[in-house]
Amino acid sequence: MPHTDSSRTRAILNALGPGLIMAGAAIGVSHLVQSTRAGAEYGFVAAVLIVAACLFKYPFLEYGPRYAAATGESLLDGYRRLGPWATGVFALITVGTMFIVLASVTAVTAGLMGWLVGTTPNLALWSGVVLGLCILILMWGRYQFLDRAMKVIMALLAVSTVVAAVAALVGPAPDMVEPPAGPSALLTTSGIAFSLALMGWMPVPIDMAAWHSLWTLERERDTGTRLALRDVQADFAIGYALSLLMALAFLVLGTALMYGTGTEFGSGAVAFATQVVDLYTTTLGPGVGTLVGIAALTTMLSTTLAVTDAYGRLVAWFTAYLQGTPLAARSLARAPKAVAVGSDTAPSPKPAPSSTSEGGDVEALQRYYRWGLFITPLGAWAILALLVQSLTALVDVATTLAFLAGPVLGAMNYYLVCSDHMPEHAQPSTGMRALSWAGLVFLVAFCVAYVVV
Repeated sequence: MPHTDSSRTRAILNALGPGLIMAGAAIGVSHLVQSTRAGAEYGFVAAVLIVAACLFKYPFLEYGPRYAAATGESLLDGYRRLGPWATGVFALITVGTMFIVLASVTAVTAGLMGWLVGTTPNLALWSGVVLGLCILILMWGRYQFLDRAMKVIMALLAVSTVVAAVAALVGPAPDMVEPPAGPSALLTTSGIAFSLALMGWMPVPIDMAAWHSLWTLERERDTGTRLALRDVQADFAIGYALSLLMALAFLVLGTALMYGTGTEFGSGAVAFATQVVDLYTTTLGPGVGTLVGIAALTTMLSTTLAVTDAYGRLVAWFTAYLQGTPLAARSLARAPKAVAVGSDTAPSPKPAPSSTSEGGDVEALQRYYRWGLFITPLGAWAILALLVQSLTALVDVATTLAFLAGPVLGAMNYYLVCSDHMPEHAQPSTGMRALSWAGLVFLVAFCVAYVVV
């Protein structure tokens, strides 16, 4: 039994990576800004909204790595099997949101970086620094560096955020200048609107399932092994649990330090993020304030890095799709006979053999990825440099598109993992199917409420 447990642990560690990258992409504006603001305005009752969003989105996001591990294809290749309409839907979402999403997370990162350095934030300058840093990291280290860096970043983020949250709970309570609004405040028009915005990108939009499937295949290529389905699912669960924990930790910080204080909040994400760190410094002292500042910057750096990588991969996939690159090459030439790590029949991993015939296609895919690393950051920087006054309106467009596409993508993901193409042993259990249907009802109701409100 000890030997079995040890082998199981090694298998999980071998698979560990894509889930943490997903967590890094998730723990961004939705956590640092929205979760903190939820606690500041509505208190601990807002935790119900965060938990509900994470619960009902869980199956549709989990189906990304599940599909990749079971079939050797990305979820994008699965959409291609559904027909051009499915690929077109995802392409529309990607093109309509990628520059705006990267611009929004970069803006907050740049604002925090300028604040910590002690200079007046110059958005165009600091956003250029942030995006340039991301490009250099991903061009130089590629997936291997991203994977290793994210493990360090997530560890630093978890420790610093939890320590700051505990310090806020045990420290002196701020002066209460107005009675708490109470749970009923969430039922007002403004409360409902905020709840929808909070849950819309909490922890992430549904389209990130496709990103995760690409990272799962890249992890297999990086390790040279087929990853067992249960180990890929464990990796996802770890990253998802971490994103939920961080959302609740930022909610605690907002509740403990800002709830009922009558604080006037900044109108933008950058202003609010720097205001949060300033408030922590004033309330808990410069030591904890610096810790929260590090946590906040770490949060946004991890998000910007992961989002930059994801959009680079999406540009590569769609370029390969338009060029007619064979399906196997877009899956990074995963060998069908590679041994699954941690499987009952193969306790020792064997490297996946390379494919000479597909080598050129893989090289082309990697070249397209490098193009994507310049195209998306350049578009995001142009928005920040030229259209910064319209950024809020652009973000509203991107979030609306992501909200309305959620049920469609959720249904597509569910159909794929229940189709005949999916190995029977990898298809969702009865309980997971029930949660999926409940999640679809939740997403549809969410869209209707969003449109109405």
